[in-house]
Amino acid sequence: MSVFRVRFDWGPIGADEVAPGAAYVAVVDVLSFTTTLTVAVEQGISVLPYRWRDDSAVAVARRHGAMLAVLRSQAGPGQVTLSPESILHTDLEAAKIDRLVLPSPNGSAISVRLADAGCTVVGVCLRNAAAAAAWVWERAGDRPVAVVAAGERWPDGSLRPAIEDLWGAGAFLARLADLDGTSGWSPEAVTALAAYRGVAGRIRAELRESVSGRELRANGFEGDVLVAAAVGASPVVPVLRDGWFVPGGSFAY
Repeated sequence: MSVFRVRFDWGPIGADEVAPGAAYVAVVDVLSFTTTLTVAVEQGISVLPYRWRDDSAVAVARRHGAMLAVLRSQAGPGQVTLSPESILHTDLEAAKIDRLVLPSPNGSAISVRLADAGCTVVGVCLRNAAAAAAWVWERAGDRPVAVVAAGERWPDGSLRPAIEDLWGAGAFLARLADLDGTSGWSPEAVTALAAYRGVAGRIRAELRESVSGRELRANGFEGDVLVAAAVGASPVVPVLRDGWFVPGGSFAY
């Protein structure tokens, strides 16, 4: 078990290493799981994270009376996808969406993995990083806090570190540092903090030019990058409880 009060690592295996003993684990998947999650919870939607994007997800959504988020390329009128912009542009009241099953092989899968291990998971992106950090700090007391950058996947299934998730983790850590300093932090957490501070003044431009940002823009989803880049836009803190992300509260930071 880590001896550090604040810890940071990457992906599912990194999550296994830093989570034990932590009061809260912040999962960061900026493009796009935790951004979409935060936007959904902002709109009053409870979100069930799901590991797989296959036929089993259809059955899970049906069982819970929830909408299933589909692939961006498969979306029809009124359907929600992993795109945060798709939620902002959907008439949720007319569509009667109050529950959403959100498959994601990275942030969603890590969140479920951590919850299965008994951890309290908080969804963090650039939009809500400061609010989430303040919320966690107020409740964690002297107990450790862990931060996990989800990353992406190479074609062979191995972890591809995604710079946007490092920045999202760093934004969360920046607020923790403002509140309580960095004494007792792991070197990895301090490095994530420094990475964010290095681009904080130009995060929108840098996010557009990240690998994931360029991929989304090339496929016609520049709006998703703009939604994700809205640092501090949301006071909502999604917390995973009984399988669903729900509002842990809104924190005026």
